[in-house]
Amino acid sequence: MRTFGKWLGRILLFLVLSAAVLYAWKREEIHRLLAVNTLFSEEKIVSNFSNMNAAFLTREVDRGSGPVSKIPKGEPAAMPAGLSQWVEDRAVTGLVVLKHGSLLHESYYKDTSPEDLRISWSVAKSYLSALFGVVVAEGHIESLDDPVTKYAPKLIGSAYDRASIRNVLQMSSGVTFDEDYLDYNSDINRMGRVLALGGTLDDFAASLKDTFVEPGSQWQYVSIDTHVLGMVIRGATSRNVAGLLSEKIIQPLGYEQSPYYVTDGAGAAFVLGGLNISTRDYARFGQMFLQHGMYGGQQVVPADWVAESTVPSAKTATDALQYGYQWWMPKDAREGEFFGIGVYGQYIYINRPLGVVIAMNSADRKFKEDGVTDTNIAMFREIAEGL
Repeated sequence: MRTFGKWLGRILLFLVLSAAVLYAWKREEIHRLLAVNTLFSEEKIVSNFSNMNAAFLTREVDRGSGPVSKIPKGEPAAMPAGLSQWVEDRAVTGLVVLKHGSLLHESYYKDTSPEDLRISWSVAKSYLSALFGVVVAEGHIESLDDPVTKYAPKLIGSAYDRASIRNVLQMSSGVTFDEDYLDYNSDINRMGRVLALGGTLDDFAASLKDTFVEPGSQWQYVSIDTHVLGMVIRGATSRNVAGLLSEKIIQPLGYEQSPYYVTDGAGAAFVLGGLNISTRDYARFGQMFLQHGMYGGQQVVPADWVAESTVPSAKTATDALQYGYQWWMPKDAREGEFFGIGVYGQYIYINRPLGVVIAMNSADRKFKEDGVTDTNIAMFREIAEGL
């Protein structure tokens, strides 16, 4: 028994030492993986959404040294009677309302502040669309009907092999991708673990082999499509997305703070959802799109790209939200009304006929319940129509 006890003690000591060595070697990766597993927990979600740089690899998107663009203050607007209950129900953390470029309402909740850099989630897709329009206009990409593999050859032999850039812009790649955030083994959650453990999303995208329809024949939301667009931009320009976004979009808008991207282990920006920006600065981006790509006397994004990207063009169902080039339109799409949307309640809503931009950040753990998006759009319309 004594011999057995000695051997057992040695085995336990070996396991403890091995665990200690593994932890020391992979400490950052383990911390990021733990962060992913608690990212959306009720007690941490609000803080996490304002402090993504505490848990993940990041890369600054430099605002430059230019002056902050001024947002003039207008007369405070009367908000709808149901706003307070809606704010509570939707776990809103920040709300900014502009009309004709003037600030009419600004409010923050759940101990957040105007200075918080809040995670965009899929609102980042609309930023990438804007950058894509600039890259196309500068001649780096010959045609939206080019195959993505022309600029991202790593994808040759993958599920993206026959998809065009236009297919991917419209979320019509035909690539099989499970977007269920509540399923631990879904593709979207596997991708999150790749990000947390310092893997590369280029490799992850190239590893996808299955399609469910021909490219371009059917719309289906596939978040990794946006990463592929980032690969195309990098391949076409030989530059990183963070640097390009800084130069072409963020600096001309005169942001108050430098945003940052969450990145993968190779330093590639998490372009499908990793931008972190203040709510006021999200509103500046929306104002630029309301003004057909013009801001501060400069054409930041080509007007024809703004027009083309923000109208229904993808083959979505007639009774569903409509889609353009990484921008959304309501089910009853109205001219000049479109929005970017991210999970857990991130929005940039633009109503051009009424001259209104609404930027909203939230930590809404019920965002997937039936009717929530419709309720949010209805509230945005009520705000816009009441100003």
